[in-house]
Amino acid sequence: MTDSNLSKRVVVGAHYGLRDWLAQRVTAALMALFTLLVLVQMVLTQGPISYATWSGIFATGWMKFLTFAVVASLMYHVWVGMRDIWMDYVKPVAVRLLLQALTILWLVGCAGWTVQILWRV
Repeated sequence: MTDSNLSKRVVVGAHYGLRDWLAQRVTAALMALFTLLVLVQMVLTQGPISYATWSGIFATGWMKFLTFAVVASLMYHVWVGMRDIWMDYVKPVAVRLLLQALTILWLVGCAGWTVQILWRV
């Protein structure tokens, strides 16, 4: 081998790296801000927090939209994390693909359930 061949670094893989690292930080920040917003609304609520109070917090259109955006962020955040776990620790390709498909199915189901709950309020 020549010196030029030794100095070349071969990088393989899906090249998700920075994009997914940044996506996880952005989604985590959005979820943290949303949690603070809900906590502030709960603290500012007079008296005990009943179902009516809780559903009132989520009844407005902007809060439904924001909640759905946070749920979508949560789903993407979970997907990135679980995909990385499956890619790092599950070596048989068929098992890894099955686990990834089941993860996607579960996350889509959770998102659908969330939509049903939000639009019922």
